[in-house]
Amino acid sequence: MGPEASTCRGCGIELPSALLACPSCRRLVHAERLGELAAVAAEAEARAEWPVALGRWREALELLPAASRQHATIAAKVAALGAKVDASPHPSPTTDATETANGWSVGAKAGGLGALAMFAFKFKFLLLAALTKGKLLLLGLTKGGTFLTMIAAAGVYWTAFGLPFAIGLVLSIYVHEMGHVAALRRYGVKATAPLFIPGLGAVVLLRQEFHDVRQDARVGLAGPIWGLGAALACAGVWLAGGGPLWAAVARMGAFINLFNLIPLGPLDGGRAFRALDRPQRWLVAAALATSWALTDDGVVFLLMLAAAFRALADRPADRPDHGTLAWYVALIAALSFLSFAHYPGLGVGG
Repeated sequence: MGPEASTCRGCGIELPSALLACPSCRRLVHAERLGELAAVAAEAEARAEWPVALGRWREALELLPAASRQHATIAAKVAALGAKVDASPHPSPTTDATETANGWSVGAKAGGLGALAMFAFKFKFLLLAALTKGKLLLLGLTKGGTFLTMIAAAGVYWTAFGLPFAIGLVLSIYVHEMGHVAALRRYGVKATAPLFIPGLGAVVLLRQEFHDVRQDARVGLAGPIWGLGAALACAGVWLAGGGPLWAAVARMGAFINLFNLIPLGPLDGGRAFRALDRPQRWLVAAALATSWALTDDGVVFLLMLAAAFRALADRPADRPDHGTLAWYVALIAALSFLSFAHYPGLGVGG
């Protein structure tokens, strides 16, 4: 059976359901729905509820032909509203956008811990996120797909590392993915809840496209930012005498988040790199080169090579994105420290 047909309200001809505009009179097929979405979005903007407005305008984009003037106008509005979201330090979204070896010495301690303290102070909203986003973290666990795939992933890691570490690792990955979810909610983007792929990590599947590379970059980096918060929390518990398990989870969690900064394909770093101009890309490569010089780690070397290749070969962004650059470099520094620091009592490689 073919797609259900409809009738154009402008000229009366029959239209396949996939069409967004009548080929005869050019009337928009979903004109009434577009009017409703515009009205709701305007009311949300009047109340400064940017995520709600973004969600409605994104719905409108799906109902407009990509080459139309209206599509371009609303895409520009989405970009502008995204800038307002970025300028809001503590947004409170009300839209339901989801269904919802060699190392640096921690024991040289004063310098390393002082650097971590300065980082945590400068980006103190990491702590605020842990306190204020608890409801969101618990909400994700109520999703059947998330919970069941988490159990499956924990089972795989259990066989290799033991149950306590498996639970810590899975929760660390979960916090990373919920960072993406929180950012998607801020930008009004529909997506699935996190789904774990045992042995490989987890994924959040988008149900709408991004039309602004800066917003996509910020969603990409939100995962490592939240993952850094989880690693810092585990390192703090270890420093308070929590035992080597916490140090192990901190190190592995930080390393996974650092790996995700590789500027390739769908990885978080690849999405962030698209928002950077060429000089900024070289600055990221320089930050990775510094990390490699300090850690002598092969994975960091691969990150550096990938960044240099992207800086040379790919078309850079038309304008610089200083926020994405600042977070990218800060994440490289903090995650490198936590990944390759020496944790006394951890064991081999610690």
